[in-house]
Amino acid sequence: MREFDALWIEADKDSGAPLPAKWNKITVDQLSPGDVTVRVTHTTINYKDGLALAGNPAVTRKFPMVPGIDVVGEVLISESDRFKPGDQVILNGYGLGEVHTGAYAQIARLKSEWLLHRPPEISAPRAAAIGTAGYTAMLCVMALERHGITPEHGQIAVTGSSGGVGSVAISLLSKLGYETVAFTGRMEEADFLKSLGATEVLNRSELGGEGKPLGQERWAGGVDVAGSHTLVNLISQTKYGGAVAACGLAQGMDIPGNVMPFILRSVALLGVDSVLVPMPLREQAYRRLVQDLDLAKLDSLSETVKLADVPERAAKILKGQVRGRTIVEVD
Repeated sequence: MREFDALWIEADKDSGAPLPAKWNKITVDQLSPGDVTVRVTHTTINYKDGLALAGNPAVTRKFPMVPGIDVVGEVLISESDRFKPGDQVILNGYGLGEVHTGAYAQIARLKSEWLLHRPPEISAPRAAAIGTAGYTAMLCVMALERHGITPEHGQIAVTGSSGGVGSVAISLLSKLGYETVAFTGRMEEADFLKSLGATEVLNRSELGGEGKPLGQERWAGGVDVAGSHTLVNLISQTKYGGAVAACGLAQGMDIPGNVMPFILRSVALLGVDSVLVPMPLREQAYRRLVQDLDLAKLDSLSETVKLADVPERAAKILKGQVRGRTIVEVD
């Protein structure tokens, strides 16, 4: 197969640390092994992708590497009975862009057991807009539901609400009848967040500092992408029997708190992983996205860029300068 364009990360020969990503011409033989070869038509940019492109060694763990954790595309070659040429597929996570070459290339070689058939109700650009962030938001909502949190229990607090997980979570929760409170560091986005369904918008500084061991009860539940003090404060303010779904560490990976909310209010901390989620739960999440995500709202919170724009856009995401979701057109 001919050469094609790819973002390419190599390791420094002396330190072993990742070097800045650069554009390169590569062939399929330079990709990680897989039984399905896919023409990548669309992808997206998540916070983790931004970390990889910035040279964060905790993300890229094998070299050389093509970053990009979300693939949307068309099967070109398949050695699997589950897929045939022409099938439209999605892949989120599974170490893509970390230990297996990923999406920021025109071609990807992937393992069939990681792939989902793209639901026909969701176009390729919209599947990219959903990406890992939107799919993680759905997993968070499902986690709260499994804990028994319903709209009648009260408000749901969503941190990082201007970003990918937060904006999709607000859209989903709103359509499902929940009253949501959006926390953001960009108060100029208040009208945008209310257009997605947020009933109230508060500054993230209210949760970002050291708080009390046990705060005033405010939330029936929460979706948190920040970790650290933000997560601890959210937990300390959650009502008796409530729960917080935690899926990120934008503020930090520490939990500088105490056990009082857990043993005095029976609050639950629900860890949400999106990388190694079993396939049945992935399929359920996408069925729910088809059913419960307002696609018009998804369009309103999405912006489209070209593959060549990925490095610049990723740097802006790390700085908190991008709202909602980014669709990357690869072709």
